[in-house]
Amino acid sequence: MAITTVGALSARPYAAGDQDTVLALVEADRLPGQPEATPAMLAQALAGRSPVDGGWWAELETVLTDVVHDPSGRVRGVVSYVTRPGDGAGLILWLHAEEEDQAVAQALAGHALGQLGPRTVHAFEFACALTLGLEGLPVRNRPATRRALEATGFTGRDRWRYLHRPLDSPLPTVAYPVADVCHCADPPGWQLHLRESDGTPVGEATIGRPRNRTGVLWCINIDPAHRGRGLGRLLLGQCLTRLAAEGAREVIAYVDDDAPPGDPEHDRTAANRLYDSMGFTELDRLWSFTRRP
Repeated sequence: MAITTVGALSARPYAAGDQDTVLALVEADRLPGQPEATPAMLAQALAGRSPVDGGWWAELETVLTDVVHDPSGRVRGVVSYVTRPGDGAGLILWLHAEEEDQAVAQALAGHALGQLGPRTVHAFEFACALTLGLEGLPVRNRPATRRALEATGFTGRDRWRYLHRPLDSPLPTVAYPVADVCHCADPPGWQLHLRESDGTPVGEATIGRPRNRTGVLWCINIDPAHRGRGLGRLLLGQCLTRLAAEGAREVIAYVDDDAPPGDPEHDRTAANRLYDSMGFTELDRLWSFTRRP
């Protein structure tokens, strides 16, 4: 199972004694708004489970997690990967290299590719239990990992904006609620449904239950026929107010921002303007990667 692409680095399966080192690797790559990874979160990731994107994880077979170490035995990085039975594709689920070292990240990616064999492989396709819904690689925060993936034959795709807003700044003063609220299980949190007075649905949003005082705005959508009336601002305001009432002190949001030109149904120009005007700041861009055999 040794790898020879980078000096004397070797690979072996993750062991229980690696827990603290791996959590430190994850912590070093943590973005603002993301919770500190705990042993319980790591155990879920190792077992192939996640509270977000759980349906995609349920399609997978046994997840493999390996570490790479130097000749002294010091762990330098970790990679988790699996084959998806449905289409036979390989998946690199998560990967962390010490000090964002490109050589180590390249060794991790190369090792996973060698174990997965000649097949299409996707990397950073969906969220794992070690993050709060981080569906993609934050390329500004982890540029060396991006370069390592590209050096091993992956092609990247810019998919999401990663946004952040503190809740200590003033919130909208509209008398809420304007939307009906119900619980949802995946992701854990609430759905908000905005309707006309006659019951016609005009918009909806999904927010995540705060974790470590961080709430998530998963999505917000206003029916195209009802845009331009300020409904998105009303709905977003209720989302922020609800999260603050539930104990959140900050909010993160993911905006799928990869619509092809001329696709008005998935165009996010108006949504991006709304987020920007409501105090959100873009902290990173989230990319996914694919390598064809």
